[in-house]
Amino acid sequence: MAFRTILTVTGPHMGNDDLKLAAALCEQINAHLSVLVLVLAAPPSGGEYAAVVSPAWLEERRADLKRLKERTSSVSAFLSQSAISADLVDDYPDTAWADEVIGRRARYADIAVVGPELLASETLKNKVIEGLLFSSGKPLLLVPQGSRPSVEPKRVLVAWDSRIEASRAVRESLDILTGADAVRLVMVDPVEGEYHHGAEPGADAAAYLARHGVKVTIDRLPSSNHSAADVLRQHANDIAADLMVMGGYGHSRLRERIFGGVTKSMLENPSLPILMAR
Repeated sequence: MAFRTILTVTGPHMGNDDLKLAAALCEQINAHLSVLVLVLAAPPSGGEYAAVVSPAWLEERRADLKRLKERTSSVSAFLSQSAISADLVDDYPDTAWADEVIGRRARYADIAVVGPELLASETLKNKVIEGLLFSSGKPLLLVPQGSRPSVEPKRVLVAWDSRIEASRAVRESLDILTGADAVRLVMVDPVEGEYHHGAEPGADAAAYLARHGVKVTIDRLPSSNHSAADVLRQHANDIAADLMVMGGYGHSRLRERIFGGVTKSMLENPSLPILMAR
């Protein structure tokens, strides 16, 4: 398995469920666990001068640093009781550039795991996911509440749209796909043509996967007035997929935020573990 280092991010007001999840994945494949403990620093109101004269802002920072220290100590105690190899760092970046801090840390891991606790964190979720997708160059694994994550799944759905992001996600997950019993290459309303899916939608991607020994089947699905995200979720349920592989943000972040998109929908409502890359 190519994943030798797994990163997870945690913060104050979070328990150890995400840590246990990431540690269990490390145990599956004998990987190293890297943990980033994060607290986001709020910018001072009123500019630089306000940072000097505002006792309330300075007190907030002291409280943040105390919470960061306490959470780091708690995570350190958790890791000391685990048999897996692990490292631990903490950081207190300003919110404005937190995604860069997260992305830089993720560059030293093979994959990052975003568990249910982080997905439920209004403070950290968006910054962590944006940092991982846009600033790390590495894939992330979303694990929603109630799912059983594995980096050795038996049934995998690949959401294929012929974009660079989807190709990157497939490349990052090749070891997973090769080890699966069944891989379904799924397209929603595929368009034929040189600049879309080719003369036979999915054929080139399936041939590429087959040359790697992947047991792949092509599924071309109509949207039938449903969103692509809903079609993918339903099909994943129909085939009892253990994992979905997809590219993240085929359009710009701004366009996805304003108009929505498959990535935005999946991030807001993942129905199964999703390996995402960009």
